[in-house]
Amino acid sequence: MTLKPDPSISTEAVENIRTVASLTSEDAFYERYNASLNGPYRDSLTKAPLYGLIYGIAQCANFFLNATIFRFGAWLIANCYTNFENVFIAFFSVLYGVISVGLSTSLAPDFGQAKVSAQRIFQLLDWKPLIDSYSEEGTKLSQFDGNIEFRDIHFVYPTRPEAQVLQGFSVKVNKGQTLALVGSSGCGKSTSIQLLERFYDPMAGQVFADGFDTKSLHLQWLRSKLGIVSQEPILFDCSIAENIQYGDNSRVVSQEEVEEAAKAANIHTFIENLPEKYNTRVGDKGAQLSGGQKQRIAIARALVRKPAVLLLDEATSALDTESEKIVQKALDNARKGRTCIIIAHRLTTVQNADVVAVIHNGKVVEQGTHSQLLAKEGHYYALVNAQVSH
Repeated sequence: MTLKPDPSISTEAVENIRTVASLTSEDAFYERYNASLNGPYRDSLTKAPLYGLIYGIAQCANFFLNATIFRFGAWLIANCYTNFENVFIAFFSVLYGVISVGLSTSLAPDFGQAKVSAQRIFQLLDWKPLIDSYSEEGTKLSQFDGNIEFRDIHFVYPTRPEAQVLQGFSVKVNKGQTLALVGSSGCGKSTSIQLLERFYDPMAGQVFADGFDTKSLHLQWLRSKLGIVSQEPILFDCSIAENIQYGDNSRVVSQEEVEEAAKAANIHTFIENLPEKYNTRVGDKGAQLSGGQKQRIAIARALVRKPAVLLLDEATSALDTESEKIVQKALDNARKGRTCIIIAHRLTTVQNADVVAVIHNGKVVEQGTHSQLLAKEGHYYALVNAQVSH
């Protein structure tokens, strides 16, 4: 199979040109890309003579054929073995046959590559995911209150089987409560959210929703009851209204519902002051908006589906202090009347949580309210002091 230059090098350099320029790394990327060309170049030098020979033979075969048939046909006619008409019938029959063979031979390298590509496509089509997002199996509850429980969860990522992420993780949050998950980076906070949404299944243990194992629930139905706001929300290159409406594709979301969600997310006033209001395009990945504005639109997008459980994955950690206050106010409004699971590094954002769970080495080591955990002077107390000292 022919080697190809690594496109990710040039793609990364172009997409992040400001970063590359600010680090004065243009020459480094240029050298990396040149180095990535060496393999394909050597491969081409090896195969070019073979391709050239095959192509040359295919192209000159027609002329050799003409010379051979006319010379042999003339001899047959001269010796009265056949007539002029039969010679030309044979000539054109063989001619078009050889032309077809020549053309197919010249395309042999492309055929080989197409064969390999087709094999990969069929492998992908035949591959059966462990979690089928389109499966119609599972129970749809008539009422979902939002009681969530993680019971003795053990988990490793398939690509890193040697790194144990969760080791007996157990925590519970009841309807209408707010659970805050805190701990150092890599302790398994975001992993628990992914397990609840069933992007992965635990190696051992169970995740329960209203007392039912999430594996027994209809997957699309379960996800429709969850609303998530991540640290870096992705917006689509369309209008603000369309981005909010994407929050619930199971029905037609009216403009009134969009505005209601925007008000709850504390972004309605800003949108109304724009020249095109809700028809304003946000640009590629929301490039026309600030971080706080994108975050509030993502909150509105999550709220428009009226989720029973709201998942906040470090939703304010990438914002400045002023934007954080505005977004935090929107999040406080969004939490009312629904179960909420917050993942946060800034511990000031979790002080009002009903339950704070401290995760260390893949398990919950402390659990209680903010004041209760401070009184224990354990892991949570150390985390708070570490942030205050900085």
